[in-house]
Amino acid sequence: MLLAAFATVLTLAPAAHASEAQLRGTAPACVTRDVVKHRKYVKVTNKCDETMHLKVVIDLGSDSPCLTYQPGEQWEWTWGRGSYGKVVTC
Repeated sequence: MLLAAFATVLTLAPAAHASEAQLRGTAPACVTRDVVKHRKYVKVTNKCDETMHLKVVIDLGSDSPCLTYQPGEQWEWTWGRGSYGKVVTC
């Protein structure tokens, strides 16, 4: 019985993670990303016609917070560890 309960937990964990990933999609093309990987720097600009909620994902490092960008706004993010992954909506 304990083994069956443990197997159920293992089965549910990846599904929960997948649903979280589906909530955050890659930011649309109207959000520009200027990335300088060797400097661990990215500048994100909202060129969309609407307000966007965006987050920089750093692989094996600390992601940026979810920030609200009005049309035309830009923001810079630097990180110490890891590498640039992508910009997602949040």
